[in-house]
Amino acid sequence: MKKICILSLDGGGIRGIISCIVLKYIEEQLQKQEGAEARLGDYFDMVAGSSTGGLITAIILCPGENSKAKHSIKRGLELYSEKGEDIFQVSFWQKLINPFGLFSEKISQEALEKNLTVFFGNIELRELIKPCLITSYDIENRRAKLFNSVEASRQSTDNFLVKDICRATSAAPTYFAPARIQSMYGQYFSLIDGGMFANNPALCAYAEARKMPFAELFKNHQKPNYPSVNDMMMVSIGTGTESKSYSFQKLNKAGKLGWISPVIDILMSANAETVDYQLDQMFQTLGARNQKNYFRINPSLRKASPEMDNASEKNIEELIQAGLSYIDENKEQLNQIVQKLTKNEI
Repeated sequence: MKKICILSLDGGGIRGIISCIVLKYIEEQLQKQEGAEARLGDYFDMVAGSSTGGLITAIILCPGENSKAKHSIKRGLELYSEKGEDIFQVSFWQKLINPFGLFSEKISQEALEKNLTVFFGNIELRELIKPCLITSYDIENRRAKLFNSVEASRQSTDNFLVKDICRATSAAPTYFAPARIQSMYGQYFSLIDGGMFANNPALCAYAEARKMPFAELFKNHQKPNYPSVNDMMMVSIGTGTESKSYSFQKLNKAGKLGWISPVIDILMSANAETVDYQLDQMFQTLGARNQKNYFRINPSLRKASPEMDNASEKNIEELIQAGLSYIDENKEQLNQIVQKLTKNEI
């Protein structure tokens, strides 16, 4: 039996460039071994993403010819580096009437929606080439809304346009307005960023994978149905760690306004760290060989800004350099991932 290979991608706004850089190295190594047409989407059995990670998930699972992945991860990197400043730009007038996003969302969603429409067109969730899980949160019904391509293929109530899903999963409070989207069945949902509860969606991915009949989905019994942790290989990629601390003096009696930015930052980073701890403990219960099938990749931001919307040319270059530095220092680990992906391909 072959392992179920799962890729999980954290949220983090423009910092998703770091994830793209790491994935680009993995894809290039696959191409050296398997040929120039190798794509990440063809080697992972399931991909999960929150916020910017949800957008990358949709990019690498876009359908091409013969149910193969259409895009190289380079296409995703181009989208961030070429369109990032357009998406995250805030005009002088907006800064003047809405300083620091105090009175309404910091960034207009128009550029984001325009670029999502151009990139994804009318592709539906059910058309993505592999099982996927993209997170968001339903603010009206107060519950998680998980977009699952397998469920979407079974019934129209769970099927949506991919561009709408990407808009929903990236609707970070204080940055973008909530998304109001409609399923293919006609039901409306009011959604915000999935990173609010699962900025690291790896544990959500594990839970979803446990109930999936992969052998039946792929029509290949080399893959197990309803896999346990022993049947999985998981690669979880973050959007950069930072060492920013908050002093007692700064936050003592800070009030609601003073806590807005720290709370969002702490919630997202603490969530990611907790999920990493839980999954690491789960894999540590396995035998010596299978313990090594969990990889958590989260490069240091180094000189890059921790802000999710800093899409300046200088910061984009710093994010790229942060990803490249991680690759330079961790090639052995990344090459192990490549070997495991080729071994478990069907």
